[in-house]
Amino acid sequence: MRNWAGNIAFGAERLSRPGSVEELQELVAGSSSVRALGTGHSFNAIADTRGTLVSVAGLPQVVDVDRAAGAVTVSAGLRFGEFTGALHGEGLALHNLGSLPHISVAGACATGTHGSGVGNGSLASAVRALEWVAADGELVSLHRGDPGFDGAVVSLGALGVVTRLTLDAVPAYDVQQWVYEGLPVERLREHFDEVVSAAYSVSLFTDWRSERIGQVWLKQAVGADGPQPSPEHWLGAVRADGPRHPVPGMPAVHCTEQAGVPGPWHTRLPHFRLEFTPSSGEELQSEYFVDRADAVAAFDALNRVRERFSPVLQISEIRTVAADDLWLSPAQGRQTVAFHFTWDPDEAAVAVALGAVEEALAPFGARPHWGKVFTMQAKTVRGLYDRYGDFEQLVAERDPAGKFGNDWLRSRLRPAG
Repeated sequence: MRNWAGNIAFGAERLSRPGSVEELQELVAGSSSVRALGTGHSFNAIADTRGTLVSVAGLPQVVDVDRAAGAVTVSAGLRFGEFTGALHGEGLALHNLGSLPHISVAGACATGTHGSGVGNGSLASAVRALEWVAADGELVSLHRGDPGFDGAVVSLGALGVVTRLTLDAVPAYDVQQWVYEGLPVERLREHFDEVVSAAYSVSLFTDWRSERIGQVWLKQAVGADGPQPSPEHWLGAVRADGPRHPVPGMPAVHCTEQAGVPGPWHTRLPHFRLEFTPSSGEELQSEYFVDRADAVAAFDALNRVRERFSPVLQISEIRTVAADDLWLSPAQGRQTVAFHFTWDPDEAAVAVALGAVEEALAPFGARPHWGKVFTMQAKTVRGLYDRYGDFEQLVAERDPAGKFGNDWLRSRLRPAG
């Protein structure tokens, strides 16, 4: 088995797809080493194991909407695109979505995956309760406010196999999406907060090869006054005259509808449609998170070394994430800007590029995305999270034998010796 990108060959002795929670409990209790597998959309070995790899996609599907409580409980293996339409049909919505509807709920939350918006927290920030199978096979749960909850949501799979999550829901809303092209870099530097606050969700796409941002995607929530027009020109950028794909050369039909046509939140907040391959398909990905106060300085630092990484870059995306309190969330404790990189599938060349990117961003305490490619050593990574010691203690209490650990986690979180 390989991951979605094909760059990771799983080393598990066996793959299991239990059809019930009871079967999963029995499997976990009888195994010495277990890791949960979602949709395989990680670009590193975070989900690998030498023991049993467990897919939760075969568990009974659950979509339990509680309109009175403003919540929805879903089975862990569901992809976002498989239940958001049903939630919308009940008059409710999630506060945000990632760029892909193809990813599983549990996997996205466990790695701190996010959408965009200065007021929008990561997908994990919506979790109000979660249930998982612990090392002894028992089914346990935690709710927001319980001791250890803030460490259990973005857990990297280190506490057990998650079976279901309860997410905050908000009243359903519509979104309009426009694409602008050619935003001058100087305008971005001078008006950064204005640009990233220009819509409910904002994404900037650049190849770092020119003095203009190639595309700015504005996703605006439709208010009580209904859909609104957009100007042809904005801060030196020009409204696109047709649909666009963020990766040059890829067909725009893969992307969600643009040109300001209003539609339900779940059909506009992602960049890509569920029925198509997201992004380019042949790629590696990395992402780094810095304090939003350092956004322009971090952008300038990357711009100074762009010739060292741009030759293997397909496209880069810049987004914002609201602060949260989850211990290992990349947005923990600070309003955040994320610099995302979609690379050519050349691991050796990407490793060189990452050296330049990580060196440039090191002064800003850049945190790497847990599910993507990075080269930072364990000592550096641990030092980026002031609650890491609490997380390590939580893992020791919940999984003292390390049943849910793996080589990748140990190499990234525990300094040698």
